[in-house]
This record gives sequence, C-alpha cells and structure tokens, in this order.
Amino acid sequence: MPIFFAIIKYMKCGFVTILGRPNVGKSTLLNQILGQKIVITTDKAQTTRKRIKGILTDDNGQIIFVDTPGIHRPLNKLGEFLLDEAKVAVPDADLILFLVDGSEPAGKGDKWIVENILSKTEIPVILVMNKLDKIKNMQRIEENMMSYKTLFNENVPLVRISAKTGRNKDTLLSNILKKLPEGEKLYPDDVVTEESMRSVAEEIIREKVLLNTQDEIPHSVAIKVEKYEEKDEIDRIYATIFCEQKSQKGILIGKGGSLLKKIGTEARLELESIVEKKVYLALEVKVEKDWRKKDNMLKNFGYDTNEQ
Repeated sequence: MPIFFAIIKYMKCGFVTILGRPNVGKSTLLNQILGQKIVITTDKAQTTRKRIKGILTDDNGQIIFVDTPGIHRPLNKLGEFLLDEAKVAVPDADLILFLVDGSEPAGKGDKWIVENILSKTEIPVILVMNKLDKIKNMQRIEENMMSYKTLFNENVPLVRISAKTGRNKDTLLSNILKKLPEGEKLYPDDVVTEESMRSVAEEIIREKVLLNTQDEIPHSVAIKVEKYEEKDEIDRIYATIFCEQKSQKGILIGKGGSLLKKIGTEARLELESIVEKKVYLALEVKVEKDWRKKDNMLKNFGYDTNEQ
C-alpha cells in the first residue's frame, strides 16, 4: 500500500501598522507595495485622516497593512482624532513600520513618536528610511541613519527604501514576513482593502480639492457623500464639500464655477477608472463654521473617536 506524504506550507499572516510624521510617505509606500492606489496622496500634511487597511496576498502569506495619519501635535478636535487614529492602530499590530524621511536627520517629531508610542510597546519595530533617492551624499545618508537609530535603546532593524520608485520594496517585504506569525489568511486573495466605494469616493474628491487648493483650505475641507446609487451602466454620486468660511466657499467654487467643475471632472474620471463604468458626480459646497472643533460634526463626517 503506497504511503503519501502531505507537504504543508505554513503561511505568514499578520497586521503591520505604518507610523510616522506627516508627509514621510506612508500612503505612497502602501500604494507602491500593493501595486495600485487605495490611499490618496498629496504633498499636504494631514492628507490621510483615517486608518485604512491595505491587504497584500501572495505565495508567502498575507500582510494586512494599516496606514495611519501623520503624527503631530493636535491643534483642534480633528487633530486629536488623527492622533488617536494612529495610536489605536498600535496594540493590535504584529509589527510596526516606523517610516521616517531619510533625507533629513531625526527631528523632535520623530523623537516624540519613539518616546511616547514605540518605547511603550513590546511590538517589534522596523525602522524604514524613505526618500533616500533625494540624497546623493553617502556620508549624509549615514549621518541621518545614525540620528534615527540613536532614538532607540536597542538595535532596531533598518531598511532603506524609496516609496516613490519602489526601490528595496522586496527587501522590506522580506523583513516584514520574517517578523510575522504563521497563520491562515484572513481575507480572500482578491481583496486589497475593506473600504466601501462611498468612502473611496469621499477620499478621491478630497484629494482633488487638496491638489487644486492651497493655504488653509485643504485642512478646512470635509467631504460627505449624501447618496451613492449603483447601476449596471452608471454610478450616480451626490456629494457635499464642507468648508469653514464663506470666503473658502467662494474659492472652492471659483469664477463661474470653474474650480468646482475642475475638481468634479478630475474626481469623476478617477472614479470611472476604479469602477470601470460611467460615473455621474454632482458636487455642491456648504459652509459649516469651525466644524473641526465640533464633536457632532466630526461624527457626521466619520471622524468619531467613540468608534476607535
């Protein structure tokens, strides 16, 4: 009687939280790793406002990345929410990626993150130096690297990358898998995010506002999809752009409605590429004074600290 041997391949599966100051490239890195855009990216601080999961599945296992808002000193209730969004992503993680801007030495913000978050957890950390493509001087790179490593009391694994170009992405993934536990996959192979299309639409509209405005307006804007109708041939989306002042409303609409039309067109075209069909997008602008300081408005826009 023949004897059959079963070959069991153990998979790696776990949660990886990405932490760092604003504008260090957390969302760019996640999009690069997944090979597609699931998180909006701009050069504006506070572009990411909520935790977003990105799921990478391959023959080696499944990595559930959690992108978080950039950690900074909060100036209002929205700022407090953003800080809490980052903090609550730590306890459930199997691994933390501490992403830093390697083109400059460690600063007060990096030190604060290490002292107040990373040093208070037993969860393993990988120090990830991003934006090294901006530096040609090797001595400067080494000096910056040491400024970050000295923030820790013990040796921490370090990986140098470029989130923009994808350089050393495979090295980073290999280091991540070494730190993750063995286990069964938590998501089907074709799932890359948990985000609903309503949420995706809100973020894409906000991204187009950020890219087309400046000064205080990007920080003062919230998007709410009032209605999302899915049909076989076309999706119809009705959304409101909220700002805090009448002057901001005028800027967002633009002369003869020109800026609002531009924002709407850019958002519609990107949404059509995602849903792979026609999209009708209707936008309006409303003023909600000081919404970033009001608990009820934060909750209305999905920034509810009670849900964390």
